[in-house]
Amino acid sequence: MNVRQAATERRFEPPGPGSWELDPVHFPRPVTRYWAELHPEPFSRGFGEFTRFYGMLIDTMTYAYVNGFAYSSMRPVPDDEVPRRFERADEVFERRLWREQLRDWEETFKPASVKAHRELQSVDPEDLSDEDLVAYLTRCRDHHAEMIFQHMRFTAAAMLPTGDLLAHVGDWTGLPPAHLLGMMQGAAPVSAGASAESERLIAAVANDSSARRLLESDGEPAEVLDGLRALEGDTGAAASAYLDFVGYRLLDGFDIGERYALELPDVLLRAIRAAVEAGGTPKSDAEDRITEVRAQVAEQHQGRFDELLGEARLMYRLRDERGVYSDIWASGIMRRAVLAAGRRLAGKGRINDGEHFVEAGFEEMCSLLSGADGPSADELAERFDWRTSHDAKEAPALLGPEPPPPPDLSGLPPAPARIMRAIGIAIGSLFGSSEAEHEGQVLRGLGASGGAYEGPARRVSDPAEFDRIVQGDVLVTESTSEAFNILLPLLGAIVTDSGGLLSHSAIVAREYGIPGVVGTRDATTRITDGMTLRVDGDAGEVSVQA
Repeated sequence: MNVRQAATERRFEPPGPGSWELDPVHFPRPVTRYWAELHPEPFSRGFGEFTRFYGMLIDTMTYAYVNGFAYSSMRPVPDDEVPRRFERADEVFERRLWREQLRDWEETFKPASVKAHRELQSVDPEDLSDEDLVAYLTRCRDHHAEMIFQHMRFTAAAMLPTGDLLAHVGDWTGLPPAHLLGMMQGAAPVSAGASAESERLIAAVANDSSARRLLESDGEPAEVLDGLRALEGDTGAAASAYLDFVGYRLLDGFDIGERYALELPDVLLRAIRAAVEAGGTPKSDAEDRITEVRAQVAEQHQGRFDELLGEARLMYRLRDERGVYSDIWASGIMRRAVLAAGRRLAGKGRINDGEHFVEAGFEEMCSLLSGADGPSADELAERFDWRTSHDAKEAPALLGPEPPPPPDLSGLPPAPARIMRAIGIAIGSLFGSSEAEHEGQVLRGLGASGGAYEGPARRVSDPAEFDRIVQGDVLVTESTSEAFNILLPLLGAIVTDSGGLLSHSAIVAREYGIPGVVGTRDATTRITDGMTLRVDGDAGEVSVQA
């Protein structure tokens, strides 16, 4: 029986009471046992913290993994907690509480995270004894859990002001969210891959002819990257700073089963070349969209419009920053440590392939490294083969009963009703795919980023295939995370199966100014590699050209 046949025989039972909905947006593929063990607790804890902070009528969201597939369930706030949530909601808009979180992020959490990442990154796991490597893995795991919590606790700070903007301006103008979100372009530079490190590297290479010759050479990509680091002066320092900054961040996804940037030196090098050639991230044309939308707002609401837009644009960058600077980086550091341990065990003949070690649970990792019992080499190989040969399309969309309808906001006091409407719009814009029917060679999704582009389809099923991307390709994939921004200079357009207008795929396309159509449901099954596509980000259509 092959791996795929075995998948059809696995049971999918609800992991607990209530309704459990599949999450193919964040987890389009099965996850490792390590992630399934680690993720639920800090995620739920962080989610519950932001719902309390903003007085939401939600207790928390819980995740559970069934056969490696991600399922989530929303938990309502207990009845005795409701009065306190109402009181808190009254403070949210009056005090603009999201600004308090932005200040905490900028002054405390973001710099502390970067410092902690760099400290862990400075340790070479290859140099550690088995005992010290177990201790290092434990440090990396504990840090990873804290970063998952951090990612979640800042969620509403970005999404609430954006949802509030969409709610009010949608009422005033009748314009759809896809049109209104064009006003956000340029507000999240990190989503387009921008950073002080990338800008410094681009400027240094532009002024260094030897660096440009090296960058364009046909040497082995890893050797070229090392050569850039070794250059004297500012160019070498800039290259080192950039590669240290992005090198161990996952290129896509959140789990240690995905690849970090330095594991794919060819695609990383080509992305650097493209960024240097482009001279940086594209300029935003959001001002034109803002002027056009504002003109459709009645004069008595224009002051409110300016205020809502200002708050949304101020906070919008947190949507992706909280992942890029938190768990996506921490996950890559953990993966590096796990791979080092896996290579050691493979060298001893204990496992078949070093990468199979990512399939062990954390206690299994420690046990195997310590020489104790653990899963066999064949069992880890089987787990790896199963995880890497399946996707979320094979899993049921719902386990348990149908979820209850959303609460009736008309019976709530004004502040809680406003908060719940705003967060409901934001969450709907994160997960909601298109329901429009396809027609012939035209696939319909959600127009996430305007403009039109024609180019070859590059069907990518997981980050291990990113090295197949060449400049000008149309990426066709299930979904992407915010860390994918490193590779944006290579792309002409993005098309995804899952996700809505506030999904990471949509945000990165909008920020980089390339056409994007998301939530097509099944582009990856209808489009094959190499097809010529026309992506219309305004109409939300993907046409297969003859």
